[in-house]
Amino acid sequence: VLCCCAFLNITSLPRWLHLEKLKDLVIVQLNGLYLKNVRHLQYCVLLKVCILSNNYITNIDALECCIHLVKLDLHGNQIQHLPGPTFWEDMKELNLLYLHDNGIGKLDNVHSLSFCPNLIGLTLFDTPLSLRISYRHIVVNSIFSLKALDYYVISDEEIVENWKLPPKYEPFSPSFFLDLCHAPRKVSNYVTSNYIRYSLIKC
Repeated sequence: VLCCCAFLNITSLPRWLHLEKLKDLVIVQLNGLYLKNVRHLQYCVLLKVCILSNNYITNIDALECCIHLVKLDLHGNQIQHLPGPTFWEDMKELNLLYLHDNGIGKLDNVHSLSFCPNLIGLTLFDTPLSLRISYRHIVVNSIFSLKALDYYVISDEEIVENWKLPPKYEPFSPSFFLDLCHAPRKVSNYVTSNYIRYSLIKC
């Protein structure tokens, strides 16, 4: 049940939004606002959906207190390094994580993400990491809870090497296409997130 829904405007945050009000926020949408840090969000301890796309964020350590996150959208930022395993293992409710169009390039970031226990949808396309040979195979076989990577549901053939399945069930089959990256809309983000989550859970 969505108990409280509010959208922050970063320009007004220091003036009128007190810490007690921050604690009640469940949805935050701060996309395309030239945001460089997320320090104020550490007080949003009930946060479920957080949209921070198309900013200048490089560090997300302040989100470690937001352990109730279900969806976290960080695409289009300047993130090169993700927090370590401890950060992600506390994110027990996080299902959807959008990291595409960032500077993430090292495999140790994938290792850290593997500690996120219930991550089912992840985007990493348009990153240096996605240009690596066997990128998809490495990610799929490192994050065991994952059901969709980038725009495609993960097929059994990708998990079990040399297992040949009918064309319908092969990797990147049209039947496995899933649009994880809907354009942000204020009112429908929570509903859209739930729809994607339930679609993946059924896989």
